[in-house]
Amino acid sequence: MQTTLAREIALKGVGVHAGVEATITLKPASANTGVVFIRSFADQAPRKATVSRRSVQATDLATVLGDRSGALVSTVEHVLAALSGLGVDNATVEIDGPEVPILDGSAGDFVAAIDAAGVTEVRGRRKFLKVLKPVRVENGASFGELLPYEAGFRLEVEIEFGHDLIGRQRFAATMSPAVFRRELASARTFGFLKDVERLRSAGYARGAALENTVCLDESGVLNPDGLRFSDEFVRHKALDAVGDLALAGMPLMARYRSFRGGHKLNFQVVDALLADRANYAIVEAPVRPVRDTVGAEIGVSSPVPVFAPEI
Repeated sequence: MQTTLAREIALKGVGVHAGVEATITLKPASANTGVVFIRSFADQAPRKATVSRRSVQATDLATVLGDRSGALVSTVEHVLAALSGLGVDNATVEIDGPEVPILDGSAGDFVAAIDAAGVTEVRGRRKFLKVLKPVRVENGASFGELLPYEAGFRLEVEIEFGHDLIGRQRFAATMSPAVFRRELASARTFGFLKDVERLRSAGYARGAALENTVCLDESGVLNPDGLRFSDEFVRHKALDAVGDLALAGMPLMARYRSFRGGHKLNFQVVDALLADRANYAIVEAPVRPVRDTVGAEIGVSSPVPVFAPEI
C-alpha cells in the first residue's frame, strides 16, 4: 500500500546557499497526495508546490520548486532523497523560509527523524513509473540515462573531478531503505575552497561551513573529522540523484546511470522520460502488509517490487 509518516516531525537550520534560518515540518498526508511543499510567509498567504516535473524552477547547484508566481523553496533534494529512499509516498512539507535547512550537509538528520516518527500505510495502492525503453540525455562529456529494470530501482553513478582526492569514483546498488540508510544517507555535500568567494558573490554558499560541507583545498579535506566514507563524494552525488529523480512524482522501476552528472542532468532525464508517454507505464504492485513501526522496511511482492535486495 501507499505510505505516509506516522506523525509529524520538525527540524530547524540554515540554508546552505541563502544562509537564512528556516523550520521545516514534515506531516502525514492521505493517499495520492504525493509530496507537497507549503511555503509560509509573514506578509502573504501560504503557497504550495507539488513535487513534480512541472514544479521545477531551477537546477543550478540545487533543485528549486515553485508555482506560477515563481520560486518557493530551494535545495529540496536532501529531504526528497530521505522520503524517497525510505519509501514514503505521501507527505506535506511546511517551511517558513526560502530554502530547506542544510543541517549536516547530508540526508542523515531527515532519515533519523523519519525513522523516529515511523512510516505507516494509507489506503491506496502504490503506483510506479516503469521505464519501458532507454531514455538518455547527454551534455558534452556528461550523460544520464534511465533503462528498463525489473528488480526495482538501481543506481549507477560515476563522477570525475580533477582533484587527487576524488578523481574517478563510482557507486552502484539496487536501492532499499536499508541500503539508503547505510550507504547514502550520511554522505555530505562538498565543495572547493577556491570557489567559495565566486559562489558567495553570486548569491550561493552563504550558509556553507565545515559543519555542513566537506571542503577541499589543493592539499586535501579541511574538515577536522575528515571523510565519512573514502568515496563520500560519489555517494553524495548518488544521494542527490535519489532526491532529484523523485521529481518524477512516483517511485521509479528503472536503472539509472549517470556520468559526471548533477541536479540539472538528473532533472533533464526525468523531463525527457515524461515528455513521451511511450517511455513508461504506470503500474500498481501486489501488496504485502507494512509494519507500522519505527524504521519499518517498505516493499512489495514479486513481480513488480518497490525496492529489491542489494545485488
